[in-house]
Amino acid sequence: MKLFSRLLLLACFAATMQAATQASAEVFPRDLSSYADPASTGVWTVIKARAGAEPFNVVATVIFALAVLHTFFAPKILHLSHVIEERHRARLKLKPAANNDEGQPHEVSFGGQMLHFLGEIEAVFGIWAIVLGGAIVWGKGLDTAVDYIGGTVNFTEPMFVVVIMALASTRPVMRLAEQSLRAVAALGQGRPVAWWFSILTVAPLLGSFITEPAAMTIAALLLAKQFYELQPGTKLKYATLGLLFVNISIGGTLTHFAAPPVLMVAAPWGWDMAYMFTHFGWHAIGGIVVANAVYFFMFRRELLALKPAAPAAGPVEEPVPVWVTLVHLAFLGFTVWMAHHPPLFIGGFLFFLAFAQATAHHQSKVELRSPLLVGFFLAGLVIHGGLQGWWIEPVLGSLGEKPLFAGATILTAFNDNALITYLATLVPGFTENLKFAVVAGAVTGGGLTVIANAPNPAGQSILQRYFPGGVSALGLLLGAVIPTLIVAVSFMVL
Repeated sequence: MKLFSRLLLLACFAATMQAATQASAEVFPRDLSSYADPASTGVWTVIKARAGAEPFNVVATVIFALAVLHTFFAPKILHLSHVIEERHRARLKLKPAANNDEGQPHEVSFGGQMLHFLGEIEAVFGIWAIVLGGAIVWGKGLDTAVDYIGGTVNFTEPMFVVVIMALASTRPVMRLAEQSLRAVAALGQGRPVAWWFSILTVAPLLGSFITEPAAMTIAALLLAKQFYELQPGTKLKYATLGLLFVNISIGGTLTHFAAPPVLMVAAPWGWDMAYMFTHFGWHAIGGIVVANAVYFFMFRRELLALKPAAPAAGPVEEPVPVWVTLVHLAFLGFTVWMAHHPPLFIGGFLFFLAFAQATAHHQSKVELRSPLLVGFFLAGLVIHGGLQGWWIEPVLGSLGEKPLFAGATILTAFNDNALITYLATLVPGFTENLKFAVVAGAVTGGGLTVIANAPNPAGQSILQRYFPGGVSALGLLLGAVIPTLIVAVSFMVL
C-alpha cells in the first residue's frame, strides 16, 4: 500500500511537472498582447518595460545583433581561412588541390576549415541559432527550447526556397528562361549590355508569377553566364548585385502570392491580385526601369565595352524535348500552388527527382548544395526573427505614414522583410495608407543586405564566386543604396 501511494504521488508529481513544462513552453515567446505596456508613453519606455517584464527579450536580441554583426565580418573570416590553408599547404609542401595529380588525400588545416565554415554567410544564423538555443535551454529549460524550435517556428518558407531553387536551376527550366530572355536581348543584338538589361528588367517581374526565389535563381544563373563571366569591374559587380536584389524584392509585388512580405499580409488585409497591381505593381515596374536606366548611364562606358564571351568549346547540347520542359513547369506550378503545405510540395519534389532520374539524358545534375545552404540560412533567420517582435512591433506602431515607410525600409536591412510585414498585421488600427507604407518600405529595403529578403541568399550563393574573398556587406549596401532611393521615390512620391 505504501509503495502504491508513493507511485501515485510520483505519478502526480510527474504529471504536474509535465503540465508546468507545457504551460511554460506555451507562453514562449510571450504573446505581444500580454505585455502591460505603459499608457501614453514613448516607444523607448514601452521597450524598457517589455525588457523588464521578460529579460530574455534582451538576451535574444543581443544574440541576434551579434549574428548580424557576424555577417559583416564573414568575407574577412573567409579570406583569413584561405590564407591559413595556403600556409598549411606550404608547411607540408603539398600541391594545391587543382594541381595535384597523384591521387593522394589532401591534408587540411582544421583551423582553416573551421574559419571557412564561420565565414560562410549561409551558416551565420544557423551558428548563432545554436547559441540562442543554448540560451533558451539555460534560461527557460530544454522543453521550452524544443517546443519553440520544433513547434512554434514555421520553417515552411526555408523548405519552399530549397525546393523552388532546385527546380528553377534545372536544365529544362534554365534553357526556357534563357531562350525567353535571349529574345529580349536580341533587340540589342545580343550584346552583354542587352543581356544585362533584359535579365535585370524581365526576370524580377517574372518573380510575380513564378515566385521571387525562382526568379532570383534564374536571374543569378543567367547573370553569371552572360555578365559576370566577362569580368566587369568591382564597382559594376556590386552595383549589379545590389540592383538585382532591389529589383527582385519589388518585382514580386504585381501579385499577392509571390513575394514573402506580401504573402504575410494578403489574407489578413484582404489584398488580391487587382489590389496589388493597382497599388504596387506599376510603382514597381517604374522603379525597376528607372533604376536600371540610372545605373546604365553611370556605367555606360564599361557596359558598352563588354564583349561577348567566345562560344564554349565542346559538343553542342541537344535541345530539351518540349514535353520534358512542360513537365518541369508543371512541377514548378504545383510547388508554387502548394507553397504553404510542406508535405505536399516536398512530396511533389520527390516525384520530380524520380522523373529527373528517368529522363537523365535531358537533365543536368540536380544541384542541392546551394539550395540547402540557403534553406539553412533562412531557417536560422526565422528562429532568431521570431523573438524580435517585442521591440519591432512598438516601433512600427508608433510611426506615421512617411516615418513608417522609412522605418520599415531601415528595419528590413537588419531583419527579413516578411517578418516586418507580419508584425505589422499585429498592430491594431492600421489605416490603408499605413498598410501601404509598411509593405512598400519592407520591399524597398529588400536589397540593402543579404538578410533583408528571403531570396537574397540564393543570389549571393550563386554569384559569390565572382567576388574575391566573398561578397562584402558594405559593398552590397553601397551597390543597393541608389536603386533603393529610386524605388522609394517611385512608391512614395509618384
